[in-house]
Amino acid sequence: MKNMTTILFDLDGTLLDSADELGAALNALLERHGEPQQPFAKIRQVSSNGAPGLLGLGFGMQRDNPRFPDLRTEFLDIYQQNLGSTSRLFPAIPALLDALDARGYTWGIVTNKAGWLTEPLIKKLALDTRAACVISGDTTARAKPHPDPLLHACALLDASQEECLYVGDAERDIQAGRAAGMTTVAALYGYVNEGDDPSAWSADYYVETPKELHELILAD
Repeated sequence: MKNMTTILFDLDGTLLDSADELGAALNALLERHGEPQQPFAKIRQVSSNGAPGLLGLGFGMQRDNPRFPDLRTEFLDIYQQNLGSTSRLFPAIPALLDALDARGYTWGIVTNKAGWLTEPLIKKLALDTRAACVISGDTTARAKPHPDPLLHACALLDASQEECLYVGDAERDIQAGRAAGMTTVAALYGYVNEGDDPSAWSADYYVETPKELHELILAD
């Protein structure tokens, strides 16, 4: 893509298909507490919202529920035990990253996943030595939709926001990218909830598949 030198990606639902792994952890937690299992089709829609979204689906609770902190800790412990067991890069994403490397683009990852989960997962995927930066949800004081994580990535990479493209599958990704002054791409192949209206996110571009993302970024 012309005038873009740096490509930043969200992780879950954008680079990585992790919904089955997150769903397995949720259903294990539900079984432990005698609650009914959730179908993976529903789990997939809320996977980008992490533990709050998944616990909201499984237990019908919000963050202010007194049980939320303990259940969140328990869920993350279960998830960590099998971290990276079934998560895979989306089809066409490996080829895209190879092409970015070959053409001399700088690329990095900006996720809201906590660092203690992000770092080992990135290592298992063998992306730790390839990504120019990995910004986790606790790297900066404020996570997405605040622009701080994206601006921090720019500072680390010595890149201007105007030359950065940010790709994500959730509204908060587009909000953060726009607030940071970046060009934004909404990845509709990710974990978009059926109640969401991506057309209202005001992304600069929308892609339906990873292959379409590949073609968009590498278009002359």
